[in-house]
Amino acid sequence: MNKVHVADDAHLECKAGSRARSAVLTKLVAPLTIVALLGLWQLACSTGLVPPFMLPSPVRVVQALVGDWPLLAGHAATSLAEAGMGLAAGVALGFVAALAMDRFDLLYRAFYPIVVLTQTIPTVAIAPLLVLWFGYGMLPKVVLIVVATFFPITVGLLEGLRSVDPDEIDLMRAMGASRLQILHHVKLPAALPQLFSGLKISAAYAIVGAVIAEWLGGFSGLGVYMTRVRKAYSFDKMFAVIFLISGLSLALMWVVDALRRALMPWERQSREP
Repeated sequence: MNKVHVADDAHLECKAGSRARSAVLTKLVAPLTIVALLGLWQLACSTGLVPPFMLPSPVRVVQALVGDWPLLAGHAATSLAEAGMGLAAGVALGFVAALAMDRFDLLYRAFYPIVVLTQTIPTVAIAPLLVLWFGYGMLPKVVLIVVATFFPITVGLLEGLRSVDPDEIDLMRAMGASRLQILHHVKLPAALPQLFSGLKISAAYAIVGAVIAEWLGGFSGLGVYMTRVRKAYSFDKMFAVIFLISGLSLALMWVVDALRRALMPWERQSREP
């Protein structure tokens, strides 16, 4: 019997060690891939395979990022302020629109096709009109971000609200629950996964929308900085600001993930073995 127990313990330890190695490998795959791609990029530039005026090396991009950091930080603060205000307004507007369309079927039939239609219009096409209507200040940037972030929030939340099992709603009604109680206890918890999925997409759209709006005019922002260095053919600085924009977008998406883990602890517990 002792031998059997020893063999079972050894088997369990082996499985635990295998799971730990698999978890570590899973976490390292993405960083190692990025490092490998950067290494190949640096090798192609160092060997002269790609001319420097066409593609700056990662080392030059990092040098440009560090050298221009004070200026980039000021422009990034402007873009983040625009993205934050636009994202907050887009989330609020999308939340209200989704609740209204879920509550009133006539509103859903009337306005849902219009919501979808807004996504067929390129943001680059409406950006000049917003600048014409609202000037070169912060307002047209915020409006463009609202247009870009409104759709994922509205559609995600609306689909989540409408995915609730009708039997659960009937049960709540039979127990005397009001519409507000049904929304609070049944519909919103069921819609949270779709809501956060849409919010994650909107967070990435917010930074990109701010930069696109700043291309067409403004006094500060990463899009303004990018336009200036492009005209000066400073491609190392162009890549530096691209890296910074990607980093800011990833940071906002990480914030959304952290918020999701905080508001949906049951999801994390269900994944634990």
